[in-house]
Amino acid sequence: MFKKTASIVLGASILLTSVGMGVHATTNDKEAKTTSKSSVKNVIMMVPDGYSTAYATNYRWYKGKESTMDPLLVGMVRTHSANTEVTDSAAAGTAYATGVKTNNGMVSVTPQGKELKTVLEGAESKGKSTGLVVTSSLTDATPAAFSSHVTDRNNEVAIPSQILSNDVDVILGGGKDFFLPEKLGGKQTSQNLVEKAKKQGYQYVETEKQLANVKGNKVLGLFADEGMSPELDRETTKEPSLATMTTKALDTLKKDKDGFFLMVEGSQIDWAGHSHDAARAMKDAASFEKAVEEVVKFAKKDENTLVVIAGDHDTGGMSVGGYDQYDTKVDILRNVTASAPYIESKFNKDFSNVKEVVKQYTKLDLTDEEVQRIKDAKQSNGDQPIKDSDNVAYTISNIISEHALIGWTSKAHTGTDVPLYAYGKGAHSFSGLKQNTDIANLLAKAMNVNLN
Repeated sequence: MFKKTASIVLGASILLTSVGMGVHATTNDKEAKTTSKSSVKNVIMMVPDGYSTAYATNYRWYKGKESTMDPLLVGMVRTHSANTEVTDSAAAGTAYATGVKTNNGMVSVTPQGKELKTVLEGAESKGKSTGLVVTSSLTDATPAAFSSHVTDRNNEVAIPSQILSNDVDVILGGGKDFFLPEKLGGKQTSQNLVEKAKKQGYQYVETEKQLANVKGNKVLGLFADEGMSPELDRETTKEPSLATMTTKALDTLKKDKDGFFLMVEGSQIDWAGHSHDAARAMKDAASFEKAVEEVVKFAKKDENTLVVIAGDHDTGGMSVGGYDQYDTKVDILRNVTASAPYIESKFNKDFSNVKEVVKQYTKLDLTDEEVQRIKDAKQSNGDQPIKDSDNVAYTISNIISEHALIGWTSKAHTGTDVPLYAYGKGAHSFSGLKQNTDIANLLAKAMNVNLN
């Protein structure tokens, strides 16, 4: 009786797995026969920071059709850290990079402070080239977790030298201030790491045009003093898009006959969630999707590349619909052409042009009550008005979210599971509900790397 029951359960499990894998079923059945026999040449880990199922659903409505990632869905990821049900990006990044859960705030070290080997370091031990592409500072939690080890994520001045010591071949993102001998919050970097990088053979660039002209095998691109601009505001800068940086990374790293490991992060989806800027979140999700398209196109042509995509946690507790209405109006966000901080920057000193400016960048007609909410967020100090950027921009963001019927439950992260996507050689291994630590172990296994 037991054997019969077990056979029924096993059969149902196999059926559900094949259904859940959707369009991957045929491809992955073929892959399953070959993956165990040989390691994957190239591995690309892509992290849309803060991206949960609510973001994925809202983005589908925002785009008006299925996203590039939707057909690649293979499972879900549990995100808790070692010391709490709600992770931060440091602990989440550490799990993805090392296969070990640590405490919030710690970067690729155990809760006791012992350094952990990362999949990037493991790839290098196999002679592979490596790369980091982000829209945050390169010293931020996620890129730091793959390339460095610190007990406190706020110790950002200690991270750039470790990135260079690890000899990461392609380093693209923000964080120029942390590579140069300038004061940062009272701290002082010990040396000019840009000059050190040049001596190590890196071509150094600061603009999109300079990046396009890179021809060598090693590149350091620092496009902003700290974090790069939101995609909504990027046209006002000389910064490259995430897709442009990703394409350059692929073109550079593919020269290595031993293959490569690349981590790409859409960093600012998370930042938008923290500030409840739904339009910014959707626009940065679109920017991330373009990078995904470039990566998948590369993997299809290469046929020996594994692509894994997963947010590290949810940010903000975004909802699909809200405010007691059975509806959503995400399409409103398509009319928003600037981030909330940028909109705020266009207000005059006494905030008398709030209604006109918001109309210009969002096409929304604010009510008098909404205008007053924005004015009330401005603090005054005697005769000198002082704009509290967080309060003013946050208020603008929430008003836009209300019009779009997108709700929020937190300014921080939440502990919900996040969607997991995979494509290419070995993608079948990622199907099902995974711990975030499973991701690193599967990436390491794909490259035949030992993380212990």
